[in-house]
Amino acid sequence: MSTSRRVFLKRSAAAAVATIGIPRVASARVLGANEEIRMGVVGLGVRGTGAHIPGFSGQKGVSIVAVSDPDRSRLAPAAKPLEAKFGRKVDQYVDMRHLFDRKDVDAVANATMNYWHGLSTIWACRAGKHVYVEKPLSHYIWEGRQMVNAARRYNRLVQVGTQYRSMRGYPAMARWLGEGHLGKILYAICVANKPRLPIGKRTEPLPIPATLDYDLWCGPARKEPVYRDRVQYDCSFTWNMGDGESCNQGVHEVDVARWVLGYAALPRRTMSIGGRFFVDDAGEVPNTQIIFYDYEVPILYELHNLPKAKQFLTPGDPKNYTGNMPRFRGIATGMSVQCEGGYTLDTTAFDNQGKRLKSFGPNEDHFVNFIKALRSGRREDLNADVLEGHVSTSICHAGNISYRLGRPAPLAEQRRQVGDIACWKEVHDRFVAYLGAIDVNPDTATLGPWLAIDAPNERFQGEHAEEANKLVKGFYRAPYVVPEVGL
Repeated sequence: MSTSRRVFLKRSAAAAVATIGIPRVASARVLGANEEIRMGVVGLGVRGTGAHIPGFSGQKGVSIVAVSDPDRSRLAPAAKPLEAKFGRKVDQYVDMRHLFDRKDVDAVANATMNYWHGLSTIWACRAGKHVYVEKPLSHYIWEGRQMVNAARRYNRLVQVGTQYRSMRGYPAMARWLGEGHLGKILYAICVANKPRLPIGKRTEPLPIPATLDYDLWCGPARKEPVYRDRVQYDCSFTWNMGDGESCNQGVHEVDVARWVLGYAALPRRTMSIGGRFFVDDAGEVPNTQIIFYDYEVPILYELHNLPKAKQFLTPGDPKNYTGNMPRFRGIATGMSVQCEGGYTLDTTAFDNQGKRLKSFGPNEDHFVNFIKALRSGRREDLNADVLEGHVSTSICHAGNISYRLGRPAPLAEQRRQVGDIACWKEVHDRFVAYLGAIDVNPDTATLGPWLAIDAPNERFQGEHAEEANKLVKGFYRAPYVVPEVGL
């Protein structure tokens, strides 16, 4: 469970070459340094209106000329402030395909939900648009590869919303670790301790708002009655439309971990243990989960959506979550690399006694980086190219597939399957201790199988492969089917 400086540097260099050696994009329309870039925004929820619109409209030489959302009630509130800002009409579309048909739109900011990312990005690329797409990149592993292929086939720049990629201190920290300043690198731990409230559990389906084109909103996903309290964002906590916190938030931390460690592909194998504990709602994804990604230097993942002890859950007051979530070395979410002589937390290094040794920087704005790359026309100028987003998202999907193939298993069986991997045993011990703190029997946890991975082909092999590979490609509802994109 360690690696030499030589091996680390060799692997990091190979990953860097794989990323940097991408050919220049031949843009359909060269965007000059002072030329206006015209954008459309699809998906007008919290991320679309709270981040994409201000993040792009606030840049010099960038204007938003159209917005789209299948919920008509979201259109005017997004368009009107932009009209006031730019002094011209901002067109509104329920169906994003009408926006993509616009010849005067150069790029699309894609803030749709996870299950729509794949098809909408492929449509946009095919229509000649560059794309900034939110994370996680895809809803299925196979789908992510089609998104990469579409970007390459249609010569589009596609940036993924993994903003940590614009924290430029990480490459500097990776070089510093590779020089041996903290000794051998042992493992990386990714943590996401984000409070998530129950999503409700109805006996009768929730009425669909008259303003929402529900068939279009469901798109590629199964069109099902809604038994939770909200139609919108809470669909993230179902497997039909979401990918769980270990992909939704975890892709940020896993992306950074493999970036720092120099990994450019899926791990050799993975397994997951977890459950949706304490709450009785319509959610399906785990609210407590641990995952092992088996690289030469392992990447481990820990997720908690509930407070650190039962006393903060019993009253059922959401305010009790605030300030009472589990933390790892003082952080709620982030990534830590453990070495023999110390560790890192995000972009700061410490010795094993917790003394701060060095911090790394600076940072860049992720939205600004996308626009800069559009003006240069160079894919290598993107901080988070679609291929990088695909690899990191696929890693997270692989861990979730182990969980989805799992079953409740007694603690003794969990321990046998965890085996003698020291860092994995430590994470599992913390998992069991946490369940005790919230008064949950560890025997009720779902134990996922070890899944062997055929990394070059982005599929599973060996035992459980047939069942696991069904979740690699997933399900699409006609006519919203993600096409296979050839190069």
